[in-house]
Amino acid sequence: MLHINDKITIEEWELTEQFTRSQGPGGQNVNKVETAVELRFEAARSPNLPDPVKRRLERLAGRRWTRDGAVVVLSQETRSQARNREIARERMAELIRCAAEPVKRRVATKPTWGSQLRRLKAKSTRGEVKALRGRVEDGE
Repeated sequence: MLHINDKITIEEWELTEQFTRSQGPGGQNVNKVETAVELRFEAARSPNLPDPVKRRLERLAGRRWTRDGAVVVLSQETRSQARNREIARERMAELIRCAAEPVKRRVATKPTWGSQLRRLKAKSTRGEVKALRGRVEDGE
């Protein structure tokens, strides 16, 4: 069971692990032992995730979200399969944790009167500088 927060826990049956040979360093071991972990979570069909969290998770996951609504996390940092499993589970939990936090609404603000005046003064000053540029005519 993967504990996300007080309200959300992911059951073991919702997670699928697949092991493959890892890329990168590892000596002779890298060609023999399947240490890389691909953790798959069927998020779209999960009964434990509310719909708003699913939508935010889809946006946050990006390329890791598949067409059939699963989130795939790959871990192959270490030479240990057990450690890679832990890392993949931590990443999945962190991703779901981020999606569980509601997005803060932006509060519309108005620029202050002083800042508006400063902006307009800077624009007019810049316009005057640009107006001075141009062809110089012979005044003979």
